Order: sequence, then C-alpha cells, then structure tokens
Amino acid sequence: MKKLIITGAANGIGRATVEQAIQQGYFVIGADKDADGLYALQRLYGADVLEVHVADFSDSATLKGFIAMLYERHATIYGLINNAGIYHGKSIYHYCDDEIDEILNVNLKALVYLSKDFAEREMRHEAPRSIVNIASVAGEVGSCDAMYGATKAAVIGLTKANAWNFAPFVRVNAVSPALIHDTAIYDTIPEYRRAEYARQEILKEPILPGAVAEVILLLAGDAMRHISGRVIPVDNGAYPR
Repeated sequence: MKKLIITGAANGIGRATVEQAIQQGYFVIGADKDADGLYALQRLYGADVLEVHVADFSDSATLKGFIAMLYERHATIYGLINNAGIYHGKSIYHYCDDEIDEILNVNLKALVYLSKDFAEREMRHEAPRSIVNIASVAGEVGSCDAMYGATKAAVIGLTKANAWNFAPFVRVNAVSPALIHDTAIYDTIPEYRRAEYARQEILKEPILPGAVAEVILLLAGDAMRHISGRVIPVDNGAYPR
C-alpha cells in the first residue's frame, strides 16, 4: 500500500483528497491544525488507512521537523501533497507583522522544508516518487490579497525549480485552482472577486473540492509519470493562457 502525506487534510480540498486517496488504495498520513476535523476523519475511515497528526505549519519548529518525525515510523513514503494554506482576503495595508510571518510560513516555507526533507530521504531509494503543490490562479494573475498572491506565485516558482532539483526520481507538479466552492476560503473572497472569477469562466459547473482532488491524485499517480515541473489549472477555462 503506497503512503501519501496530505497537509491541510481536515477540510476542503485536503479532506476531499484524503477521501479519494483512501478510496484509491493509499495509506494516508494527514496533517492539519484542526484536531477535531482530523480525528473525525480518522473515526470515519479507521487508523488502518489514515494516520493523523495535529500540526500547525505556521510554527517554524513544526515545519522544519515534521518530515523527520514521520520517518521515525515510516521507512518510505510515496508522495507528498502540499495543500495547507492561508487566505485572508484583505489588503496588504491591513496585514500585521505576525500575519505576514504566518502566511509566509504556511503558504511557502512549509513547502520548502517539507519538500526538501521528503525528497532527500526518498531519492535514496532511486524509485519514482511524487510531490504535488497546491498553487492558485492568484499566483498567476494576481490577487486582492497581495500576500496570498505573492506566496502562491512563489509556489509556482518553487515547483518548477524543485522539478529540476529532485530529478530524476521525485516528480514535482502543481495544481492551480481558481474559484472553488464549499471551502473556507470561498466565503472569505470579496464578492467582487468572486463575481470576476465567475464572469471569466467558460465552463459553468461550479468547481468543488472533489474535482480538484481528482486532478491532484492524477498528477501524483503513475498515469502522469512522464510529467514534472508543470502547473495544471483547475479553473473552468478562466484566464485562458
């Protein structure tokens, strides 16, 4: 049974990815700061297929030590889904210093440390492994939340660089969602931005977390074994590029 780490596992896209991964036969290692959400998932699916860790990736010690902790109990892990993220939906003028540090840690620095620590261990096996990062259309076209847009743009750059850094054994790709319904972020996005996303979509079925999860797991799996360094949009055709 292949093992898959999923951060931000308790809700939204992360939860949908956990559920679909288990259905596809993965053993999932889920991490989130939402303890209640994590343990509810584990009660639903069972500890034999879902291991959970309460982890706050805004804490520097946690993001630097998380992968090492996992390898104390796991000899090898197939894949890493870097999904945990923060969105405030506000002007950069309204960010305080602590919020800037928090969003940089969760949205970017966690991906740096988790990815390099995972790849360093798995490249020794000289076998195919996979990392999927969750970016955002905001990283490609900008965001009213400048810190969110900046961190997601950096995720795209990190994805492309690490595809080179971790070759030939660890593939690195990103999924770039647009307006995703039924998530905590959706209600935080200002109404005028939601309207703009909807106006540009050329496909009109609302995008749900499960649809993004399908793309994440497709990228993670063997069917995409020849794909690395790519950013795959899930955006209903918005922002054609």
